[in-house]
Amino acid sequence: QVQLVESGGGVMPAGGSLKLSCAASGKIFSFNFMGWYRQAPGETRELVATITRDGRANYADSVKGRFTISGDKAKNTVNLQMNSLKPEDTAVYYCNAEINGYDDDNDYIYGMTYWGKGTLVSVSS
Repeated sequence: QVQLVESGGGVMPAGGSLKLSCAASGKIFSFNFMGWYRQAPGETRELVATITRDGRANYADSVKGRFTISGDKAKNTVNLQMNSLKPEDTAVYYCNAEINGYDDDNDYIYGMTYWGKGTLVSVSS
């Protein structure tokens, strides 16, 4: 089973920086994309940023110019560098990936979506 594990969350004053990392493990052949979503208390989960296997990045307007997503194919990881943090960035951040891999019967599966359990980012004003 493919698993995604996030790390790097924490508490930071407004204007500070944090770097989130997500490591994927399992029977992975390739990634279509990896990305980050976030969910604030009482809110729905929203897209933050994604990166495709050829390195194309896409960002939500609310984080564009402040956050940078990057990937390391050799390590099956995706990172999110968050600069100029704002209180409204406070949320649980979830790693998300669309993966081509293998199920428990070793059958090839194309385009399966997986989620990490989340890491909390708290930005004080």
